[in-house]
Amino acid sequence: MSGGPWMVAAENGAIPGGKVGGVADVIRELPPALARLGLRPRVITPGYGRFHAHPSARHHATLEVPFAGTTETAEVYRLVDLVPSVDTFVIDHPRLAPRDDGRIYHDDEREGPYETDAAKFAFFNAAVAAWLDVTREPPAVVHLHDWHAGLLPAFRSVAPEGSALASTRLVFTIHNLAYQGVRPLANHESSFDAWFYERGIDHELLRDPVYDDCVNFMATAIRLCDGLNTVSPSYAAEILRTPDPAAGFGGGEGLQDLLREADDTGRLHGILNGCDYPAPQPAANWDDVLETVAEQGSLLDWPGGAARLRVWQRSRPETVMLSIGRVVRQKSALFLAPVPGHPTALDAILAGAARRGAGLVTLGNGEPALEEGLVAVAGRHDNFLFLRGFAEALSDPLYTLADLFLMPSSFEPCGISQLLALRAGQPVVAHAVGGLRDTIEDGVTGFLFDGDSPGAQAAQFVATVDDALALIGERPADFAGMRRQAASRRFDWARSARSYIDRLYDADV
Repeated sequence: MSGGPWMVAAENGAIPGGKVGGVADVIRELPPALARLGLRPRVITPGYGRFHAHPSARHHATLEVPFAGTTETAEVYRLVDLVPSVDTFVIDHPRLAPRDDGRIYHDDEREGPYETDAAKFAFFNAAVAAWLDVTREPPAVVHLHDWHAGLLPAFRSVAPEGSALASTRLVFTIHNLAYQGVRPLANHESSFDAWFYERGIDHELLRDPVYDDCVNFMATAIRLCDGLNTVSPSYAAEILRTPDPAAGFGGGEGLQDLLREADDTGRLHGILNGCDYPAPQPAANWDDVLETVAEQGSLLDWPGGAARLRVWQRSRPETVMLSIGRVVRQKSALFLAPVPGHPTALDAILAGAARRGAGLVTLGNGEPALEEGLVAVAGRHDNFLFLRGFAEALSDPLYTLADLFLMPSSFEPCGISQLLALRAGQPVVAHAVGGLRDTIEDGVTGFLFDGDSPGAQAAQFVATVDDALALIGERPADFAGMRRQAASRRFDWARSARSYIDRLYDADV
């Protein structure tokens, strides 16, 4: 293909403050990889009331956006030279910062899930469609990411013949099927008809497969896009299967029939995410890292947090395990699942680790109830340092300093944390699902576990961590070999970018 794709997403890790989860990492790293293959990608995200004020931002265009029965004016800003050979844009409008707090996502469910965010991203989709209507150089491909960009294909279904949107190839990446963007079709101020009734879009194109009075952003994109992918081959296979909650298996999360149809017609692909491999940085040391934690006091915002840091500053465990990730059900449920003899699997892990002179550092935040669960565990174990938040200035040195990485995900479409741990030479303990299965070699670069129920998975998690700590203590030369193997693995973005071009952008569907 000539030119480059427009990439439409909720997050962009290349913008300071633009990252919440793994989508941001992909949007930061995939476009430069595409640029190295000769394309000129354009990345578009909401401005959230603040990114348009970035020092490099320059006004680019004014858009007239039909929305909620009126026409509203949105402004487009280009962040000049933020990423070499990649054009970075943000769209600014009050609806894209509905609470004026600069946050990317809002967890309000007063009137059902996604009440605020669905309206916000519905407007974002409408703004991108309006931009396509007036651009002088329309793209051959628009690459949509996750449910937040899922309505653009619905607009194409009613676009005038010969318009830029009508003739544009639309492709869609499923980063996490658990978040789908479901709202009422009508009869609510945050509903599809409240936003777009005048467009006359057929509700059958939008309908949620389970709740037929609702629009499902993700399902809409799966039905209508020309090509689809998930972010690992194993996850692409898993989502074709029927969910089995008793076995702790999400499968297609209610969308499996749509996904099977996409797979049968050759539209669905599994393309593994990549990882950047920069030049080695100066060695970090624990004293500096713990001092940085002390300076960022908010990370210790739990009863006894500051005292726990002082304990670690005086005497650090001989072996340090690490876990970095969002504190959400997908990524924390196994930590907090009960196991025989202990309130949670994490309690069991920490009790066993203490007997072997090991401890755990966890960096992350997310759902308040799950954070409180981790706080409660921290109150019971001195060898657990819970850093309640996220700071990239800490995560990078932590990856290089710790000995063993724990990945407590129930499911994982791809995962980025395990790639960063492997890059740093840290073997990973992980559930043998999705992208974890595709990136970790059991007994060589890490330790994989399984189980036919959530309880069995939690018990296997505990046992597998204990086996890994036993190896560290009893056969250190073998564990050193695993560290070397982990550090030698490469999951480069060049290979992923080539797959996107060949299988999604240039594919003849």
